[in-house]
Amino acid sequence: MTVTFWALVGLATLAGLFMAWSLGANSNSPPFAPAVGANAVPTMRAAFLIGVFAALGALTQGGSISETVGSSLVRGATLTPMAATAGLLTAAAFMTLGVYSGYPIPAAFATSGAVVGVGLSLGGAPAWDTYRRLGTFWLAVPFMSGGIAYLTAKLLRRDDVPDAVGVPLLAGVVAGIVANVSLGVVPSPTAQGTLAGFFSRLLGEPAVGGVAVVEVGTTVAFAALGFALVRRRMLASVDAGIRTFLIALGSVVAFSSGGSQVGLATGPLENLVRVELGLPGIALLAFGATGILAGAWMGAPRLLQATSREYAQLGLRRSLAALVPGFIIAQLAISLGIPISFNNIIISGVIGGGLAGGSAGVSRSKIGWTVAFWLITLVASTAVGFGLYRLFAAVLGTS
Repeated sequence: MTVTFWALVGLATLAGLFMAWSLGANSNSPPFAPAVGANAVPTMRAAFLIGVFAALGALTQGGSISETVGSSLVRGATLTPMAATAGLLTAAAFMTLGVYSGYPIPAAFATSGAVVGVGLSLGGAPAWDTYRRLGTFWLAVPFMSGGIAYLTAKLLRRDDVPDAVGVPLLAGVVAGIVANVSLGVVPSPTAQGTLAGFFSRLLGEPAVGGVAVVEVGTTVAFAALGFALVRRRMLASVDAGIRTFLIALGSVVAFSSGGSQVGLATGPLENLVRVELGLPGIALLAFGATGILAGAWMGAPRLLQATSREYAQLGLRRSLAALVPGFIIAQLAISLGIPISFNNIIISGVIGGGLAGGSAGVSRSKIGWTVAFWLITLVASTAVGFGLYRLFAAVLGTS
C-alpha cells in the first residue's frame, strides 16, 4: 500500500466523519422537534438525548442500510477511497447547507445522489431496480407519515376518547413494535435479532396453527406494559403523562433515526474499511455513531428550532401523532435495507398532525420551498458527485 493510498484513506475518513457529523446535526434532530415545539423538553436537553439515542441506534441497527448504500446503487463499479471521499464531501456539503439555511436537507437524497454520481463517474451502470425500489418508498413516505399522523391526531382529539385511554393505547402500540425491532445486541442466528424472537427460541419456538405463540405473547406483554406505565402516569396528571410519553417516544424515534441514518455516512466506506483494510463492520458503525453523537450535540439545536416551529404549530397530542409514523416507517425501512430521510418523515408527520387541527397553523410557503430544496438536492448531488470525482482524478492523477 502506497503513501497515496493512505493519504486517500485519511481523506475518506475525514469526509465520513464530516458526513456523520452533518447527519447528527441535520437528520437526527427532527425526532425531538415535536417535543420541543410542544415545550415538553428544552432544546439543549433534546439535543443531548438525540446524540445519545441516535448513537446507540447507529451501533445496533446500522448494518443493512450501510450495505445498500455501499454496494447496491451502481452496478459494475466499486467505490475507491477517492470516490468515497468525493461522494461523502458532496453529501455533507448539501446537508451543512441545510443546517445553516434552516431548510432540512434529506440525507438519503443527498447521499444516494452523490454515491450514484461518483459511481457513474467511475464507469459503473445505473442500478435501475434499486432506484425504482427507493423511489417508490420515498414517494410513499409523505402520504404514509402524513396520513398516519393525521388519523392519530384526529383520534386523540375526539371528545369520546378519554386521554387516559387514547394516549396509553398509542404507547401500547409503540411498545409492541419495540418487541419486534431488530437489534445487533440480541443473540440471533442472523446478524440482528428481535426480543420476541429471542424469547421464542429460548422456549423451543412453539407454534399453534403456524403462529409463533411466544413471539405473539411477548409482543402482547410489551404492549400491555407500555399501556400500563403511561396510563398510570396519565391518571396522576394528564399533561405530565403526555409529556413523559412524548419524550420517551422521541427517544425511541431518535434511536431508529440513528439506525437508519448512519449507513448514509458509512455506506461509501464499506469497501474501504471491510475489504481493503479488513476491519469488522462494528468498527465502521462505531465510527459513524461517534460522528452522529458529536453532530447532534453541536449542530442539532438550529434544526430543532426550525422543524419544531416553522412548519406547523402543534400541541402535545398532535406532537405525539407526528412522531408515531416516524417510528413505524423507520423500522420498516431498516428491515428492508432502504435509506430514508427522517426530515421527510417527521416534517410530513408534523404537517399531517397540524392539518388535523385545521390548515391555519401550517406554513404552505415553508413547505413549498422545502420540497423544492429536496428535488434540487437529489439532482444536484448526482451532478456534483460526478464532477467532483472527475476533478479529484484529474488533479491527483489516480482513481
